[in-house]
Amino acid sequence: LSGTGGDPVVQLQTVFGGGKTHSMLALYHLFGGEEVLGIVPDGEKVVGESGLDKMPVAQRAVLVGTDLDADKPRRHEEVTTRTLWGEMAYRLGGVNGYDYVREADEQSVAPGAGTLKQLLDDFGPALVLIDELVAFARNIYGHDGLASGSFDSNITFVQNLTEAAKRSQSGMVVVSVPVSERLDDTGRSDIELGGEIGKLVAERLEQVLGRLESVWKPVGATEGFEIVRRRLFSSEMNAPARDAVVSAYARMYRDNRSEYPSECVESEYERRLRSAYPIHPELFDRLYEDWSTLEKFQKTRGVLRLMAAVIHEMWSAGDQAYMIMPGDIPLDEFRVRNQFLRYLPDGWDAVVDSDVDGPDSRPKALDEQVGSLGRYHAARRVARSVFVGSAPSVAGQRVRGVEEVRVRLGCVQPSESAAVFADALGRLSDGAAYLYADGTRHWYDTRPNVNREAADRAQQQRRDDVIDEITARLRRTAAGRGEFAAVRVAPSSSGDVSDEPDVRLVVLGPESTHRQNDPEAAAKKEVVNILNNRGGSPRHYRNTLVFLAPDRGRMEALEQTTRRYMAWKSILGEEEQLNLDAHGRRQARENRERLDGAVDLQIEEAYQWLMYPFEEKQEDGKMRLDWSATKIGSGGTLVERASRRVVSDGALVTKWAPMMLKKELDAYLWRGEEHVSLRLVREDLAKYLYLPRLRDGGVLEETVRDGVASGEFFGYAQAVAAGGRYEGLKFGEVGVTIYVDESSVLVHPDAAKKQIEAESEQQTTTYPSGTGGESSVGEDENGGGGIDEDLDRDTMVDTPHIQPPDKDLSRSFHGVVEIDPARLGGSAGAISQEVVQRLASIMGSKVLVRLEIQAEVPGGIPEKVERDVSENCRTLKFKDFDFEGEI
Repeated sequence: LSGTGGDPVVQLQTVFGGGKTHSMLALYHLFGGEEVLGIVPDGEKVVGESGLDKMPVAQRAVLVGTDLDADKPRRHEEVTTRTLWGEMAYRLGGVNGYDYVREADEQSVAPGAGTLKQLLDDFGPALVLIDELVAFARNIYGHDGLASGSFDSNITFVQNLTEAAKRSQSGMVVVSVPVSERLDDTGRSDIELGGEIGKLVAERLEQVLGRLESVWKPVGATEGFEIVRRRLFSSEMNAPARDAVVSAYARMYRDNRSEYPSECVESEYERRLRSAYPIHPELFDRLYEDWSTLEKFQKTRGVLRLMAAVIHEMWSAGDQAYMIMPGDIPLDEFRVRNQFLRYLPDGWDAVVDSDVDGPDSRPKALDEQVGSLGRYHAARRVARSVFVGSAPSVAGQRVRGVEEVRVRLGCVQPSESAAVFADALGRLSDGAAYLYADGTRHWYDTRPNVNREAADRAQQQRRDDVIDEITARLRRTAAGRGEFAAVRVAPSSSGDVSDEPDVRLVVLGPESTHRQNDPEAAAKKEVVNILNNRGGSPRHYRNTLVFLAPDRGRMEALEQTTRRYMAWKSILGEEEQLNLDAHGRRQARENRERLDGAVDLQIEEAYQWLMYPFEEKQEDGKMRLDWSATKIGSGGTLVERASRRVVSDGALVTKWAPMMLKKELDAYLWRGEEHVSLRLVREDLAKYLYLPRLRDGGVLEETVRDGVASGEFFGYAQAVAAGGRYEGLKFGEVGVTIYVDESSVLVHPDAAKKQIEAESEQQTTTYPSGTGGESSVGEDENGGGGIDEDLDRDTMVDTPHIQPPDKDLSRSFHGVVEIDPARLGGSAGAISQEVVQRLASIMGSKVLVRLEIQAEVPGGIPEKVERDVSENCRTLKFKDFDFEGEI
């Protein structure tokens, strides 16, 4: 227009509602001389980039195809125009301008390019704005004899006009032509083009204009940000608040880059956040890239209409979101919901009500049921994000849905955990009837997915079948024995639990659940039954049972998961009858495998209550039955965890100190006698709940052996002879073999000492002093060995025969051995057993063991090591230790 170059012919090419008319309005005012650019937002940029001191003032001709009648001339004061070229010439130069094309206008034939060039030059700078040209040409297509001329004449005019503009000094033609978009590519019909005739017309015009035109696309996504912000928000901006919010979002994306699309960490995205504020760029992207492909959706006007409704509802509700994101769209509000659903096919009402944002929707229920989700309304925000990102998609698309990273991008705000929203998406995918998933992509569809069938089947599962499935898995899960002599899983009755003196773990069935502080819990009733009975008979060994019970709340969740697993398993078994497509089969397999593992995991989590009975003496002397119920913790199998817990609680004894056995003997088991049957002790420990619970008989044998070796707590005898004498009495002897049988007894230490002293005196009498240490067994007169007639033969047989010291026997031992520090534990144990204990077992022996440590460190001992070793030596009561400066 200034005669210095530029594009003489411009086609404004956008999809429906892309800003073509607004661009023409801007051009009309820009070159009309009425406006001062300084008062127009960003007007100074136009002046600066043009290189001109002022904008040229142009003659303007505006031709709007929907405003012109094809068969009715337009009457002005001086002239009457019939055609586009007649109207254009009159608009540019009045009557004088019309005279250039008067004859062509009256005959309805197109003027030549030369005539039009002269018109543009003589009345230049000349700006011709042609809007809705397709609508005008479509109206005359196939009709002859119209005042406006034939279709071919008008096409010729457009071609000649573009040639004229190219050759003119300061003429410019701007034409708007909608983009022709095919239904099979985008899923929308060509509304603005007007069907098949409109497409043909647009294609002819594009061929004519395409030779000389420059294509401008007025509104991109960034311009869309500005348009919406300026139209719907105040021009006053709290810049510091905006910058703080934008920085927080950018930092969140950088710090968690694996959770969001890769472009979010780039500086350009931070610029987009700032430009779009207070609307998040992801919402603009979904509207401009996805929703704008829908029939009747206008790219600019449609976005404005949608966002006006959204902003109004959020403002009225006092929403505190930092930016308006897809997950914040209040689809539960009638006005907003209708603005979205008006562009979608029938059937989407049910989808929104059920699976997105209805009052009884699954996302709302999830937020109410799961505290971690409800805190952020995570399920609803995720559902909205998926809906906004996937509802415009069509079944014909090769790749459907919105990726998980974009779902999170559409709903997670700074200071919120992306994991919470990932959890919400997973839960929705499991149960939503209209939500589909394929790998990391998710989308809604109006067709119910196989989740609905799975949900129905899950509810139809018989509870007995569910319990049987859990029980079968429980028997596989509760493997091993741990510290227990045996494990019994899910007994059907008390008769299934054997009555033995060794401790066993009873894993209760799924229906015997426990809840803390609930006296009526099914687990406690089952425990009492098994504890007191074995089938129709009383149980003898009541102190040998430990119980593992499931938690009531976790068992309810386990039953639901098992139902769902069984439902998916049955669906996969009937995939042919259900006519599942590839996606449905894949979904069924994935859910079955995932829930298969989830059932096993939830069994481990549900069985957490370790229960065991005990009795305590009350003030009146009576025993009161009580229960301990404690959680078994984590790490390892069920049996391993139960085993560790019962041992750490002291409720199962795997190694017993002789002093503790002596305590129980004194309190309950001597019963006023000097000895007690070892078999009876074993029986009592297995029967009475007020006594310690020993793992098995081996624990008692080891305790007795250690106690006898100490020579302090009790003695052990193989039997009690007539007259009360203890046969094979052991007291203060190491390595005694212990038998828990009918004849063996534990002997009170006083009684043991008394018998040993008596036998010692008897031996002294048998071998009086002054005999030179010789035996009373001498030689008879025939040289043969004889027996002193004064000695009691029975006494001689039963009394230990102590030989006088042999002059040739060794009387002391000293040994030195070097041990590999890496094998200290094993070597020391062998030395103790094979050398020290053998010497210590000799009556009257005194064994002293010293441990000498020598360490040479050429590089020097670090100070910390020296401090630690010194402290440990003092704690372990070393008699002497020292560090030296030089080796």
